[in-house]
Amino acid sequence: MKNFKVNTKRPICIWMKYIMLMCCNSLVLGCKMQKATEKTAENPFIRNMYTADPSAHVWKDGRLYVYPSHDVDPPRGCDLMDQYHVFSTDDMVQWKDHGEILRASQVPWGRKEGGFMWAPDCAYKNGMYYFYFPHPSGTQWNKTWKVGIAISKKLASDFKVVGYLELGDDNYAMIDPCVFIDEDGQAYFYYGGGERCAGGKLKDNMSEIASPMIFMEGLKDFHEATWVFKRKGIYYLTYADNHRQGNKGANRLSYATSTKPLGPWTYRGVYLDSTGCDTSHGSVVEYKGQWYAFYHNSILSGRGNLRSIAVDKLNFNKDGTIQKITQTGIVQRQVEDKKN
Repeated sequence: MKNFKVNTKRPICIWMKYIMLMCCNSLVLGCKMQKATEKTAENPFIRNMYTADPSAHVWKDGRLYVYPSHDVDPPRGCDLMDQYHVFSTDDMVQWKDHGEILRASQVPWGRKEGGFMWAPDCAYKNGMYYFYFPHPSGTQWNKTWKVGIAISKKLASDFKVVGYLELGDDNYAMIDPCVFIDEDGQAYFYYGGGERCAGGKLKDNMSEIASPMIFMEGLKDFHEATWVFKRKGIYYLTYADNHRQGNKGANRLSYATSTKPLGPWTYRGVYLDSTGCDTSHGSVVEYKGQWYAFYHNSILSGRGNLRSIAVDKLNFNKDGTIQKITQTGIVQRQVEDKKN
């Protein structure tokens, strides 16, 4: 009887090929799923009304919320802006309008003529949501700015005005409030308008300044629209600059970095070119492992005072600097306009 040898290598090879094939299929499926979750809605992503100055936050329910201002149609300028809505998403594609949360007539100390409900911000601490909004208290709007505070236990409804921040007698261009809460729980308040940017610590009650406001140092060509966030130990302050193209306003979004929340800051450059509006205003937030930059443009209306909010992915270089954003949605609209 001849010796019969069992080929043990062949079954092992077959199983190895099978396992490798399954792994490859899993990787492909995983990549497809990742690409699916990375999709964003077509810009502008809010089309049922005109919106601007988006303040984006991720809250404990896992959704991403945007608190913008509202441009009134037909426009007369930014003086008619009179109310705030809230929008949210859990996939960056489908957006929910939670409705109106506040308007000028609900501000007891506000100017009798209403309007001037400009860029807001929202923060969460101590089981409460704090909504900060700029609004004048008198007819001479640019000399009577205050930063109002409305609070609610809900993140998109039932806000009630409880007062305003006491920031001293210098009320000029006290607009575009921003609240940043650091990892240690300390909250910081910033505002920025009229080519100056100020910041200071907030008390734990989120309604009083804990230290005197100081003007931020190191910012280049600051105009307005302060936004502060932190990534990998680096503090970022983004803002609209004073860039002009001819006689038409064309602010860009620039940024600076620091190792401290109140600076001094080091200017790093422009991360978003002009969006076609007379103004620019943005926010930056991380959601499900991807960073996003929110801003506004005038794609839908073609008018700088009828704006719409948009969002694009924001990426960083290894040294922490921001890669310039490629705006989506603009090219498509320009092509359509040329055809028409």
